[in-house]
Formats: sequence, C-alpha cells, structure tokens
Amino acid sequence: MDDGASESVAAFNRLRPTLLRVAYRMLGSVTDAEDMVQEAFIRWTRLDRSDIREPAAFLRNVVTRLCLDQMKSARSRREEYVGLWLPEPEIEDAFDEMDDITLPLMLALERLTPLERAAFLLHDVFGVSFAEVAETIGRDPATCRQLASRGRVHVRSERARFHLPQQRGFELAEAFFAASRDGDIGRLRTMLAADVAIQADGGGRVATSQAVIGLDNAISLFVGLRKLFERSPSRLLRYALINGLPGFVTIEEGFTLQTTAIEPGPDGITAIYVTRNPDKLQHLADRAGAAN
Repeated sequence: MDDGASESVAAFNRLRPTLLRVAYRMLGSVTDAEDMVQEAFIRWTRLDRSDIREPAAFLRNVVTRLCLDQMKSARSRREEYVGLWLPEPEIEDAFDEMDDITLPLMLALERLTPLERAAFLLHDVFGVSFAEVAETIGRDPATCRQLASRGRVHVRSERARFHLPQQRGFELAEAFFAASRDGDIGRLRTMLAADVAIQADGGGRVATSQAVIGLDNAISLFVGLRKLFERSPSRLLRYALINGLPGFVTIEEGFTLQTTAIEPGPDGITAIYVTRNPDKLQHLADRAGAAN
C-alpha cells in the first residue's frame, strides 16, 4: 500500500468512531451501522480525494445518506417484527465519545420520520450546521430547521429528567440484580416506582411479547421468575452503561445472553429494558469472543 493510500485509510479510521455513532443513532442497529460505515469506507478508498477539503463533513454526508436509504428497508422489517422492539444494546466503552442519547430517547427517535431523525440528530446532537444538513438530506435550510424542530418536540419528553451519578447508577444496578435474582420481593418493592414498565425484546423467541406495566404486575412477574432463577442462576458477566443507562450483561438459563438496562427516577426504577434477541446481541458475543 502506497503512502497516499495508507494516509487515506488512517484518515478514515480516525473518523470511524464518530461515523459509527451517527449511523447507530440513525438506525438503532450496531450491525447495520457497521455495515453503513464499511460501505462508506469502500467508497472513500475508490474516490479521487484531491478536492475533498473537509473529510469529516464529506463522510458524515455519505454515511447519513446511506442510512436514509437503509431506513426504508429497516422500517418494513420493523413492521413485521414479532414482539416488542428495542434498539440493539450498545455498551458505553464501544465508542470513543458519548452523547446524551439514552435508550428511552432512542425509542422516541423511532417515532420520527427518517428526515426528521436525520435533521434532529445532525444538528441537535452532532452540532452540524443547517447548511450542511440541507446538503446532506437534499432539503433547503429552512425546511431542515422545521424538521429538526418537529423532531425536538417529539423527543423532548424523553430527554433525561433525572440524573444519577454514574457510580450511584452502578450501585442501583447491582442492588437490583441481587434483589431480582435472590427473589427478595420486599426489596424489589422498595426499588421500583409505582408506574414501572418492563419491556423485553426477544424477537418473538425468548421473551414476553407485551410490556409489563405497574408495580403489582412487575412484582408478579418477579415472583414467577424466582423459581427459574433458583433452578438456573444467572451468570453475571459485567455491570455497564447500556445505551446510557446503568445495567448489566448476563447469561441466563445456561446459554442465553441478555442485557438489562434500568432507568432510574426520583421515586425508584421507572423502566427496565431487557434484550434477549440473539440477533441483536451477536455483536456483543463477537466482542466477548475476540477479547478472550
């Protein structure tokens, strides 16, 4: 590889973490995000780059357009999805930089149109000017302002309203893991908010297909799970921030990889997000394998 090609690869790799963040927040899928960034890399290596003055802006433009195209097919797949849908979980240390897009906000982004999502993310999250947003999505700057504004209204209620220091978040996750696996129902009652909601995404294969809403229903669920945990104890792999929320990664029932993220509130845990769909956890399994 000549020096020019080597520098081209190096330049792209410096931008890869940011491009992955853009693609992931556009698509809600780590696997699809990696595919979009890889496609952008292939295009980058084939280009005459002599006239590209701002590689970051150029590549962000390419990745966003690829994501907009991908979202057309992703939406049709989403309509056919069995059970509850959650974005593929991402662990905080997977990217070099983090923003304030937590899991509840990722779910709120699903209510936006693709163009609203692109305009909101590029401008409000990644600080891109409306002039550049306009060039990227093929609309004039005034329209981009309106798109971002509509996106802002939709997701405003899901912005983090209760901030817990990271260490306290991990302590809460540890306490919840212990109480839920030990069957300490009294302790769980003190930890969960009255309106707690439990959502589990198993792709229709390894999780309940409906959300569990309310404290009494949540307690009933954990009472039912107590014998399962006694028969097949969870194997804790790690505590982590999962899409910005405290949580943990476990092996359940001997072989099922699972992530659990908890959303803290002023009156206790307000939401629990469980991902068990093996297709959505393959990237975590691959990384764990590569680390061993």
